[in-house]
Amino acid sequence: MSQEAGQTQHLKLPPNTPGPHNKRLGLVAVIATFGGLLFGYDTGVINGAIGPMEQDLGLTDFTTGLVVSILIFGAAIGALAGGRLSDAYGRRHNIVVLAVIFMAGTLGCVLAPNWELLAVFRFILGLAVGGASATVPVYLAEVSPVERRGSLVTRNEVMIVSGQFAAFVINALIFQFWGEHDAVWRYMLAVALLPAIALFIGMLRMPESPRWLLSQGRDDEARAVLMQVRDPERADAEMAEVHALAEEEKEAQTGGWADLAVPWIRRLIIIGIGLGVFQQLTGINSIMYYGTQLLERAGFSGNGAIIFNTLNGLFGVLGITVGILLINKIDRRKMLLGGFMLTTTFHILVGLSSVLLPESTFKSYLILVFVVAFVFCMQGTMGPLVWLLLSEIFPLKIRSFAMGVCVFMLWIANAIVAFAFPPTVEALGIGSTFFIFAGVGVLAILFVYKMVPETRHKTLEQFEDDFRYEHSR
Repeated sequence: MSQEAGQTQHLKLPPNTPGPHNKRLGLVAVIATFGGLLFGYDTGVINGAIGPMEQDLGLTDFTTGLVVSILIFGAAIGALAGGRLSDAYGRRHNIVVLAVIFMAGTLGCVLAPNWELLAVFRFILGLAVGGASATVPVYLAEVSPVERRGSLVTRNEVMIVSGQFAAFVINALIFQFWGEHDAVWRYMLAVALLPAIALFIGMLRMPESPRWLLSQGRDDEARAVLMQVRDPERADAEMAEVHALAEEEKEAQTGGWADLAVPWIRRLIIIGIGLGVFQQLTGINSIMYYGTQLLERAGFSGNGAIIFNTLNGLFGVLGITVGILLINKIDRRKMLLGGFMLTTTFHILVGLSSVLLPESTFKSYLILVFVVAFVFCMQGTMGPLVWLLLSEIFPLKIRSFAMGVCVFMLWIANAIVAFAFPPTVEALGIGSTFFIFAGVGVLAILFVYKMVPETRHKTLEQFEDDFRYEHSR
């Protein structure tokens, strides 16, 4: 199909009219994004739980590091496997299975009698976190109409950030009431059971992705799902659009590792990997994992650092809220470039404040302001945008597989930051560490400018058709 034909087909899509189908779509998004809430809570809860956990289980520096980081490695594997399983068995099916793994992993952590079993179940939790990070955005993108795809897919990032913030607040509250108990960390971890149960029960009543059903030749089921979340005229038009592209894909033999030999698909996967890696190398999770320790180094007392660290969670939620308001009004590329420029600027300001200013209360608060501003800008731009773009840019038959590969690399970058941040700050100081982040930010700006395509105002099928046309000549 030519580029012009793809554009014409897109223009013929009827408008997404108001009606009960929009409420149904909203419910689907709410239930599915409990996976994002669990993602956020399970990665953030360790921040407050690790102190009591060390005392209760007698953790050493090595075993503490292992217990904290093993979830990240599990997430990397879960993302890679989750993409393949989602392609094979369906997006909804995968999310239901992940909810069971979330429940099992959480219960195992809560009841673990020693650090060895705790590490095993943290790894299992990581599998669920990674699987959710690769599956939920794809599911949301495939059930959403093009007009609402940006806001619906980015709700998952809202839930991730909200889960991290909730972990910080719940940890503080639980510690206030039961801090004298050795097992207080178990209460903190046990809270994650509630959203896991809600995800499991809710997804049992949710529809499968209509685009995945079409890829399996289950046309009647796909149309029935589209009729739940679209008006009839729009449902028929989208069915025709996906069918037209499926015929091309069938002829092109797309759908697996062999597609890396196809230049335009290989380029898309390189773009996806770059987006995921650069998002993590902003250092956002160094703040989420080690924010309290960073603020202590900046000059705050231990209690002050714990209190002010909650601002990182709060402004993360505020940032993602602003991002959702803007994401359907600004082109993806412009928003990404602006986001990386802002975060790089605040990296430089944190570095300069740390290096040039004398030790004082003013210096501590200035670093706090710049760190919080960095979190706000990151979560309001590339935080949601990277997940949205990863859900949009890949061909249907390899969408979950490619998403899994890219999210695997994202989690590996996350692990590198998690391991490298504490010793880097110890060896070089806050200033030099944030100058490194700034240098990576400059590379990210160049990458986005040269490589990342625009997807706004295009259906998933039209973007694929246009990109293939442009990069196959």
